[in-house]
Amino acid sequence: MAGMLIPFEYEYMRNAMLVSAAIGGICGMLSCFVALKGWSLLGDALSHAVVPGVALAWILGLPFALGAFASGLLAAWVMGFIRRNSRIREDAAIGVVFTAFFGAGLVLLTLFPSNIRLRTIIFGNVLGIAPEDTLQMMIVAGGVLAVLALRGRDLVLWAFDATHAQAIGLNTRLLQMLLLGSVAAVAVAAMVAVGAVLVIAMLVAPGATAYLLTDRFGRMMGIATAMGAATAFAGAYLSYFLDGSTGGVIVSLQAAIFLVVLVVAPRHGLLAGRRARRRAQDQAQDQAGGQLA
Repeated sequence: MAGMLIPFEYEYMRNAMLVSAAIGGICGMLSCFVALKGWSLLGDALSHAVVPGVALAWILGLPFALGAFASGLLAAWVMGFIRRNSRIREDAAIGVVFTAFFGAGLVLLTLFPSNIRLRTIIFGNVLGIAPEDTLQMMIVAGGVLAVLALRGRDLVLWAFDATHAQAIGLNTRLLQMLLLGSVAAVAVAAMVAVGAVLVIAMLVAPGATAYLLTDRFGRMMGIATAMGAATAFAGAYLSYFLDGSTGGVIVSLQAAIFLVVLVVAPRHGLLAGRRARRRAQDQAQDQAGGQLA
């Protein structure tokens, strides 16, 4: 027991576990909307598109979070512009834009050498999180919670049926920008913990897992938020003993839980689907036998 409590003796580990849990909870909450809208690739694009913003922020002497957030929103706007004004499909537009932004970021980092380590951007470094990063994450979390508190019901309606939301007079473009802005802000905050590569997992896995467990959105959001926070806290804790990447451990835990739920979910799991198909076959055979009789 004494050995298991060792991580709590170090301030950097306590900060890492608390910050990871907060980021995981917010990511889990937003992952429900990402799962419903099919925005998995968009989350991946935003997490990579922040790299040039970070580089430009360092060159201009601005806060990194401001540059990353602006870069993410710009990438989202460019993707939407290409999709609306050309024959390019959405997945192709996302692929072109996020690779272009990521490549531009790499060029800037090599042309203007700085103390920004590309490895930190890609893989994160929650164990070395600075107080200003913690404050930034708290501000982001508060902003996202405020958006969900004020426009949560409208966002849910738009996520389920955008046509109906527009028909009853909701500003669907504003709702889309609010959700895009929230996802971009959370991607910037989560980048500190797990890096740009693994942000997409934290924005997708909890919502996808909860989607298999319930048919009610409120319950889905609760499950996803709890899963995101718990796996992030546990991943940061276990990374101390494993001496491995904190972000990698967090995402591995989320992936493992998703695989288990995918198999054993009571209504939408693989085993439940197999049982349902067998019952349907048995009923069809019984009906066929009754008709012959």
